[in-house]
Amino acid sequence: MELIQNARDISAYLAESEAIDHGHPLVRATAAELSAAVDDVYAYAEAAFAFVRDRIPHSADTGDPRVTWRASDVLEKRTGICCAKAHALVALLRAEGIPAGLCYQKFEVVHGLVAVRLPGWERWVRQDPRGGEPGAAAEFRADRERIAFPVRPECNEVDYPVLFAEPHPVVLQCLREAVDRSHLWKLLPTEL
Repeated sequence: MELIQNARDISAYLAESEAIDHGHPLVRATAAELSAAVDDVYAYAEAAFAFVRDRIPHSADTGDPRVTWRASDVLEKRTGICCAKAHALVALLRAEGIPAGLCYQKFEVVHGLVAVRLPGWERWVRQDPRGGEPGAAAEFRADRERIAFPVRPECNEVDYPVLFAEPHPVVLQCLREAVDRSHLWKLLPTEL
């Protein structure tokens, strides 16, 4: 799938914000720890992906009622839904100077993904750090997508082609307003 950047300048995909707070000490420390264990930027990107996918459980899988939305909170509390986990991965990638953005799919509700563009890659490649659910075998791949849930157009599911430099405002608003995960399920957008 060809992604369309919502920001022309690649520097927007390296920027820090309230949700993608890659200057936060916990994000920096996590990035430094992951970086120290690998040899190059490609191995780092894969390690960051695996860390978020495997070491930060999806709150629906664990029954955790807490709602996180800021990357540093996701790392601190070690929980989040797909969109929050995407914020954490984007922050870890940007902390090491790797352009990364947010993209979305529509199922019953909006599902959050990450797109990354590493040196030498001709295009943005979507990655899905959701993990955890049986049958959701997402992998970090450069040659082709290996996301957890390919869409089924016959079921009115959609891959949104826009690559956002910042979280979509509707997604961010519902994450910020939710008092717990059961409340969040009532707020999650069904489309963008």
